Amino acid sequence: MKLIIAYVQPHKLPDVKKALFDVKVFKMSVTNSLGCGQQMGYTETYRGVETEINLLKKVRIEIAVNEDFVKPTINAIVNGARTGAIGDGKIFVLDLPECIRIRTGEFGTEAIG
Repeated sequence: MKLIIAYVQPHKLPDVKKALFDVKVFKMSVTNSLGCGQQMGYTETYRGVETEINLLKKVRIEIAVNEDFVKPTINAIVNGARTGAIGDGKIFVLDLPECIRIRTGEFGTEAIG
């Protein structure tokens, strides 16, 4: 089992969700986040005061998958999120030692579904 965490541009979320649905990945958690990477932010002027904005809006997607869904899930996220520009995002793949479905008490791969 793996936990896939992806940070993508907010406007690319519908494309990523569609790509995930196409490969039969329906379960995910999505949260808004702020972060900075290689693009280093930008400068904005408000009422004559220049402000550096270096924390940009991102969307964090978390998906727990069984081993046979790891590659299709990663490929779907890349295909849905890629623009070719700096700031497209990152994907992290972590080992998931245990998963428990609270409703049924199932453990492991059965709990992920």
